[in-house]
Amino acid sequence: MAEKKWRKRTLGDRKLAPETLMMGFGYDPMLSEGSLKPPEFMTSTFVFRTALDGKNFFAAMQGRRKLGPDEEPGLVYSRFNNPNLEVLEDRLALWDEAEASLAFASGMAAISTCLWAFLRPGDVILQSQPIYGGTETLIHSILPEFGITQIGFEAEGGIAAMRAAAGKAQAAAAAGSKVAAIFLETPANPTNALVDIAEARRISEALATNGKRPPVIVDNTMLGPIFSTPLRHGADITITSLTKYVGGHSDVIAGGVSGNKLMLAPVRRMRSTLGTMCDPHTAWLLMRSLETLKLRMEAGAAGARRVAGFLRDHPKITNVWYLDFLPADHPDRPLHERQNSSAGSTFSFEVIGGEANAFALLDHLEVIKLAVSLGGTETLASHPASMTHSGMAPAELKRFSITPALIRISIGVENPEDLIADLEQALEAVPA
Repeated sequence: MAEKKWRKRTLGDRKLAPETLMMGFGYDPMLSEGSLKPPEFMTSTFVFRTALDGKNFFAAMQGRRKLGPDEEPGLVYSRFNNPNLEVLEDRLALWDEAEASLAFASGMAAISTCLWAFLRPGDVILQSQPIYGGTETLIHSILPEFGITQIGFEAEGGIAAMRAAAGKAQAAAAAGSKVAAIFLETPANPTNALVDIAEARRISEALATNGKRPPVIVDNTMLGPIFSTPLRHGADITITSLTKYVGGHSDVIAGGVSGNKLMLAPVRRMRSTLGTMCDPHTAWLLMRSLETLKLRMEAGAAGARRVAGFLRDHPKITNVWYLDFLPADHPDRPLHERQNSSAGSTFSFEVIGGEANAFALLDHLEVIKLAVSLGGTETLASHPASMTHSGMAPAELKRFSITPALIRISIGVENPEDLIADLEQALEAVPA
């Protein structure tokens, strides 16, 4: 059967770029009265043509019936599938270079559903640190209540630290259980510390039991999906907070998970059961944002380079955690060049004098907004130690270099010279 025009990824012998495919892939206007853009399908349920269709659709949705190569699963109920959700997921998979994607109600819904799909009581999860504060709370505080053990390693410790932690994780697995997942965040929030995904994959293969190995799950929020593609480097699943760059306008909450269909099967099952899917309206908004994703991320990255350069040269700034500033002889420099195509637009820096001076700078900003989150069209600045990562113990914050002086900044699409002028005037309020 000929490939449907609206699902083609090539033009003759030419492979079309994702930014081109965002304008129509996965959507047939003729199925929606010729509407150029997908309409919002604000419905809870879908009408079957026949009772047999209903039977077949449920069998396909629940995995009892295998679909043909050009067969659609059929629409059943918006907790399982919805046209807006399906088109969004088709397009997310293109950016992530994945077989399939799943969209969720938030980034944390994506992370938690994914981990619940693979972890069971007695299991061990191996994780990099630092990571986003919400994820750290889930892994460090919530999962142990269900009999799941967490073993962490510092990203700054490199491959040696990861291997040592893998040995501890294997030893910690209870009889009859296993190391069930390897969870990485790279670059790490908020320090931009890097983790070697290919090495994590090798560790996963070494930890295989009875032919099954723990999936390598990578939170790709800080650079994804434009500047980093974890699946290309050995990850099994990549997770992105779609709230950030993909949504990009600070007006939606959503998350995405991408991988091959077999690896996503338990995640899809768990999502359908828990009901953590993205709603149709949010999916529709995200499809709009995907059309300008590359433009926005490239503009933010270009502005971030200018702002980071200004901060690096300022006498009241002691450290700038911007990936392109890694020295040529730094062990993470080749890793950055291998895994990432840009330093992105979110980084952190330290102000002299600790929390009081960091607060002084934040309180005197006029153009830059004092708010958590990142990846929006506007520039945001926040204080991780007292905000996003405040649930961590002081000793943990210190260990991961999340100091009282640290400020995280996410550069938007404003004129970078205006942002520099705002930081310059705000720094005047910081005592020398």
